[in-house]
Amino acid sequence: MTILYSHPASDSHVNPPGHPEQVSRRAAVLEALSDLPLDRRDAPLAADAEVLRCHPARHLDRLRAAVPAKGHVALDADTHMAPGSLTAALHAVGGACAAVDAVLSGQDDSAFVALRPPGHHAERETPMGFCLLGTAAIAAMRALDHHGLDRVAVVDFDVHHGNGTQDLLWTERRAFFASTHQMPLYPGTGAAAERGAHDQMLNIPLRPGSGGRDARAAWSAIAQRLRDWRPGLVVISAGFDAHRDDPLAELCWDDADFGAVTALIRDAARDVGAPMVSVLEGGYDLAALGRSARVHVETLKEPAR
Repeated sequence: MTILYSHPASDSHVNPPGHPEQVSRRAAVLEALSDLPLDRRDAPLAADAEVLRCHPARHLDRLRAAVPAKGHVALDADTHMAPGSLTAALHAVGGACAAVDAVLSGQDDSAFVALRPPGHHAERETPMGFCLLGTAAIAAMRALDHHGLDRVAVVDFDVHHGNGTQDLLWTERRAFFASTHQMPLYPGTGAAAERGAHDQMLNIPLRPGSGGRDARAAWSAIAQRLRDWRPGLVVISAGFDAHRDDPLAELCWDDADFGAVTALIRDAARDVGAPMVSVLEGGYDLAALGRSARVHVETLKEPAR
């Protein structure tokens, strides 16, 4: 059926007017999924201990100290906090961890975490790129350290490279990380030569203007690496800003491409018996975001053949 985690606390993360990472993103996703038969659950608030799997205590302390009493505070040119932003980020982490627990206990073989802010740019001690906490990496570490898995995989099809996930998992020999992303583009990382401390990372940059054919070829290669890695869980950083309609980048994927990429990941995961947890990252054209997220979730939940 696929489990859907969300929480209204996401809407308390309010960016300044005109910012692309807006409250209406979650509404667009939930509206697009509203008629699907999903197991809908509220995301819990993450305990500090979950965050500390990836970030040092001083990172969390600095975020708490930065929370404004009202209005907004800028952490950098792109990343802001409102009074409810840290609570929203902790629910995003809590939802991802709850999803890990659910799929690893056999409640379903897939879950989608429709929460914000996104997380894949947050480095060990640096919030950036709209992100405060490394949600996908924290979920992977919960699977490894709490559930005792030997191997996990995090795969990222957001148009921007997941530099934060890469940073947080760089030395983690039990975690495979793979990404496609436009290059050149923010944040400037993700070259093919970036392979992790244990050769456990695969970055496939895509040229501006490229579309579905290149996406499918890249993800076919990643799917094979997933089969070779044989993870006990696959975490998906699901950003939908590679869509041709997205205002922040220049890849030309369409709705069907997100379905094709998701199917490649899903089939590889099922081949090795790994459940999937997908967490929402980017996607800034609301109509394209909703359609693409729907295709993604529909593809995750397709019955095994």
